[in-house]
Amino acid sequence: MFSFRRLALLLALGFAAVTAIQAQSSSSSSNPAAEPAQAQAEQSAAQTQGQVSVQARIRARRAQRRAAAIHEAYAHPYEAYVGMGYLRFTPGPTLERAHEYAWNVGVTHYLDERLGVTFDGRGYYATAYVYNNALTNSAITNPAINQYAALVGPTYRFYLQPKFSVSGRVLAGIDHGNFSGDTHQSTALSTGLGLWPDGMTFGASASIPVEYNLTPHVAARVTPEYFFSGFGSTQQYTRGFTTSIVYRFGKQ
Repeated sequence: MFSFRRLALLLALGFAAVTAIQAQSSSSSSNPAAEPAQAQAEQSAAQTQGQVSVQARIRARRAQRRAAAIHEAYAHPYEAYVGMGYLRFTPGPTLERAHEYAWNVGVTHYLDERLGVTFDGRGYYATAYVYNNALTNSAITNPAINQYAALVGPTYRFYLQPKFSVSGRVLAGIDHGNFSGDTHQSTALSTGLGLWPDGMTFGASASIPVEYNLTPHVAARVTPEYFFSGFGSTQQYTRGFTTSIVYRFGKQ
């Protein structure tokens, strides 16, 4: 009887040992298949995160280089410009438009990289065709006319790139017109020819300067504009443009 109990106990212990060994063998056989998949997933995630990190660093370096180039070009507190212009100006209330050619100079003081105050001077020259005039016996058919303007106003760079910029500019001031130069300063004769009377009036300009940077200090500028004046107690709205070379200088 005692031997039978010992045999039963040994069989029970043997069955438990065999079950434990099988479970351990099954666990060890399944882990090698799971571990490589998990390791591969972790490696793929690490690679993806690394690629994102590299792209972010590349973008950050590009943004830094762009910001540095913009600062180098537009951080100068002063710029001076000189150039020439063109205007389709109406020299009298009943006359056809004249082709006016101009010189243009100015200086801008920038308070920061975008906002500045511009002081502008210009002179316009043309000949007016006065074939249809009250003085039919006058030998003057193409009198020379000119006008000079001194303007001041704000300039704002609303689009900046390292190589070019686009600005908005509004100027206002005085405009002096001389329309009697070829009539021996006779206002009566010049107005009889259909020209505006000589005198001083307001002048204004609304323009969009577009600049292309040749170097951080030098740029080429084209400025389409509307020019306004008030000769003859009327208002003239004239389209034109100026072109100029810009030199930037000074340090913020």
